[in-house]
Amino acid sequence: MRIHRLARTGSTQDELERLAEAGAPAGTVVVAETQEAGRGSRGRRWASPPGGLWMSVLARPAGPDAAEVASVRAGLAVIGALRATLGALPLALKWPNDLLLDSRKVGGILCESRWHGAALAWVAVGVGLNVQNAPPADARVPATRLADWAPAARPEALVEPVARALAVLESRRGPLAADELAAFAAVDALRGTTVLAPERGVALGLRADGALRLRRADGSEAVLRHGPVEWAPATTSSRD
Repeated sequence: MRIHRLARTGSTQDELERLAEAGAPAGTVVVAETQEAGRGSRGRRWASPPGGLWMSVLARPAGPDAAEVASVRAGLAVIGALRATLGALPLALKWPNDLLLDSRKVGGILCESRWHGAALAWVAVGVGLNVQNAPPADARVPATRLADWAPAARPEALVEPVARALAVLESRRGPLAADELAAFAAVDALRGTTVLAPERGVALGLRADGALRLRRADGSEAVLRHGPVEWAPATTSSRD
């Protein structure tokens, strides 16, 4: 594992992509104390002040199917790393790429794939986590940070555990296996709740190809392949 540590950058994703195109091996990491142009899904700006974990990890998975489920595998890997490092936190995943802590957004995952013709060349896995930094006040959804639950949490101490956990993108191939679907079901924030958009229905969980299953009001089933989704959480909780 080679870790490139930067005090400041525009985006760790952009830095990693340059390294990937130059032939960097799988497992290469770029981490920054601050991002000036961090981005989330659909090109949204991602606030990245000091005190958070802003990193990107290079994966070179075999087979195109792996790209479709990369964000799910990455999310499960990050939750595993955080729990192993910080303890049994109430973490969950909101499909397709949000990390929740006590029903509030604590981070996100951005997987960007590059192809050479029909062959998958590499995937840049961006991970953004609020650790000690104050969550953004203008967030679209309620946000939180790891330090409120694990005061000893430090972004620099999470880099290697998270990077090691993301090696699963190299070892697991193809669609999601039964054990991965079961692991996702255990942390699925959407399951049983009502998805409002882009289509309305009750979330039933994932298919092996990473798509989200919905049950419509008439009993028929819909499949969502891309996010984001608007939802009506079944319950909300807080920690005072």
